[in-house]
Amino acid sequence: MMLGLLVSGFSFLVSWFGLVGLVVYFVPTIVALVRHAPNTLLVLVVNLFLGWSLIGWVVALLLAARSKRAI
Repeated sequence: MMLGLLVSGFSFLVSWFGLVGLVVYFVPTIVALVRHAPNTLLVLVVNLFLGWSLIGWVVALLLAARSKRAI
C-alpha cells in the first residue's frame, strides 16, 4: 500500500515537472504569440529545433521580444 502511494506520487511529480519543463521550453514561442510578433513562425522553428541549447533558446526569446510591427 505504501509503495503504491510512493510510486503514484513519484509519477505525479515526474509528470508535473515534465509539463512545467515543456512550458518553460516554449516560453519564447508563447511570448511571440502573446505579443503578435511578425516572425512568430521563425520563433517557433528556432525554439523547436535549437531551443535545447541555451543559445538557441535565447535567440528565440530575443526574436520574440523584438518590437512589434506598426499597425
